[in-house]
Amino acid sequence: MLIPAALIAAAVASPALADRGPSREEAAAIAAKLTEAGFKSWNKVEFDEDGPIWKVDDARTIEGKTYDLQLDPTHYGIVKKDGD
Repeated sequence: MLIPAALIAAAVASPALADRGPSREEAAAIAAKLTEAGFKSWNKVEFDEDGPIWKVDDARTIEGKTYDLQLDPTHYGIVKKDGD
């Protein structure tokens, strides 16, 4: 079976979905949830379209422990916590 050249070109030209940072409203909601959960700081926050999931790098607790987190895409609750 031959695949039309236009379909091949469209598949090759289509960029993969890239992770994105939070909007101002999303960032505020994420910060509120993380603070409520006992985190005092964190580094990069990205939305992974493939998940879909929010990823938070190097979230630091008040006690000084550091975790990489995954948050629910709708309510920003922690669904996975990996210690560094």
